[in-house]
Formats: sequence, structure tokens, C-alpha cells
Amino acid sequence: MIVSLIKHATPAQIDEVADRIRSFGFRLHQSPGAERSVMGAIGVGGDLTACLESLRALPQVERAVPISAPYKFVSREYREHRTVVRIPSPAGPIDIGGDDPVVMAGPCSVESEAQIMETAERVAAAGARILRGGAFKPRTSPYEFQGLAEDGLALLARARERTGLAIVTEVMTDSDVALVEQYTDLFQVGSRNMQNFALLKALGRSRRPVLLKRGLSSTIKEWLMAAEYVVGHGNPNVIFCERGIRTFETATRNTCDLAAVPLLNELTHLPVIVDPSHATGKRSLVPAVARAAIAIGADGLMVEAHPAPEKAWSDGAQSLSLDEFDGMMRMLESYRELWRQSRLELAYA
Repeated sequence: MIVSLIKHATPAQIDEVADRIRSFGFRLHQSPGAERSVMGAIGVGGDLTACLESLRALPQVERAVPISAPYKFVSREYREHRTVVRIPSPAGPIDIGGDDPVVMAGPCSVESEAQIMETAERVAAAGARILRGGAFKPRTSPYEFQGLAEDGLALLARARERTGLAIVTEVMTDSDVALVEQYTDLFQVGSRNMQNFALLKALGRSRRPVLLKRGLSSTIKEWLMAAEYVVGHGNPNVIFCERGIRTFETATRNTCDLAAVPLLNELTHLPVIVDPSHATGKRSLVPAVARAAIAIGADGLMVEAHPAPEKAWSDGAQSLSLDEFDGMMRMLESYRELWRQSRLELAYA
């Protein structure tokens, strides 16, 4: 349920409402605002009807209504205005879902100091705000490169110091959350772990924002419910990343579901970005899909870029060279007006 209080409700009045909600067996989430507080409550077994009637009898309660969506706290019913997820960086905070689309770029895997430093400097110069790079790599074959682990995290942190970029990197297990949290500014949950519920719960207890990639064959509802695990366990800062899904089509690595962007904008208040690299698996297709994602109103992009894609230890076929990344970023400039128009349509929806 959602409970909206009157303007300038006193702390005592807010506490009374919170106690009343808990007394019916519901778990509470509070969203304090400048003028009024909004509370969300979830739980299994509580008497929802009785709780709503009791709350509506309180003079400080302006509105108390049930949430119809199964994903409670990520739904637009819970929060009408869009959430802006703020990422810390040495160069200043980066807002995902704010006034500009944000580009995250870098190699699939951190391979060496020279490789990650060259990439970080070039993508920063081209306009990227966040450096991506894998230190832990879930691979289909157990014989393929699995990542440099903490050594890779340390190299990412060094690149952040040199360039001012924020860092996004993948965390694979709940036992690794504390380690990765020491280095990263934004956790990435890969497609294989979208329904790793122990991991999602652990990330819900973290204060770091979470980039949640869509599962290989996941529906929109399953994706939203995965985000609900993170938000429901206390972390409201989740970003969705459409990276393509597995279908019968084999011409591309995955099938890019660009319709997921406007659809999620209707269903959730959380920001949505697109990964054209994994969505296509082909370097030649990445710039076109990136332009389409910006035009349709995505809050940003995650793009793989590498100094020598033909020598990359993983995902070289879908990685742009650094010169190609420069060219893509220049082309994206002319699509910003389309992006702004998409955001205006969203604002008036």
C-alpha cells in the first residue's frame, strides 16, 4: 500500500502512522519529501483492508491506497516522479535519469594496467562519464579467462584516480559484495545473475547504486521483480539495463528489445539504459543501436570499447576500437534533440 501524509506532518504524526502500519504486520518503507512524507508498506499475511481503514481514520493521512502491481516499490504507483540515481565520481556526481544521457564505456575485461589506462583516458576524452570493466567474468566455458579479480578492481580504481571517471563493475556472488564495494561506484548485476536472489538481497543492504541487466530470457515482469528484491531490502538506487534477450534469431548475439525502454518508463520510476554491445554482438551494429536508444529516450548507454578489439581477451567481436568509439560519440550529439523530445513526452505522459 501507499500512504501519503498531509503537508508538513509532524514527526510525532509520522511516527504514529508508522507504528500503525507495523501493528498490522506490514514492513515499512519511508520516502520523506520537502513538504509531505510518503510511506510504502509490504508484507504477507497482514489484514490490508483493516489497515487501510485504520490509516484513513487518522487526520494526518491524506491518502492510503493499495498497490496493484506485484512489484511494489519500483512501480509508478508507488512513486509518480522519476527517480534520479546519483553516482559519485572524483569529477562530481553523475545523475542517471537526469538532464542528459550518460555513457558508460570500457573493455569487457580488465586485462592490464596499460590497457585499462589507455581506454579510460580515451573514453573520458570522448565524453564518457563512467568506466566499465570486468574484474570477475562469468564465462560459459570454465577454460576461458575469468578475470583478474581484486587485482582488476585495483586497476579500475587507479584509472578512476587518473581520469575522474566513476567505475561500474560486475559482482557475481553475495560473498563478493563487501570486496567489490571497496572499489566500485556502481555495482553491475550481469544477465546470468538477474535472479540470484541472495546477491540481490545483499545489494539491497548496500548503499552503492545497482545496475541490473536483463536476464538472458527474462520477461519484463521478472526483471521488475528482480529490482524489487534490491529496493525492497533497502536500496532504492537501481538502474535497468536492456542488453538483449535470447530468441530464435541467430544473426545477432541477442535480440535487442528497444521497446523495453518506453515500456519500463510507463511501469517504473527507475532509470533505464541500453547496452548495444551485448544486444547485437557485432561491432558494426553498435553505433546504430546506440543512436536508436538515445532517440527513444534511454537514460544512457553501456558500450564496450578496447584499444585493440582483435586482441581482446573477451568479447572482441562486439567491442569498438577507441577511434570507433570517438566517432560514435560525435554522431550521438545530433540525437540529443530527439532524446529531449522523448523526455518531454515522458514528462507529460
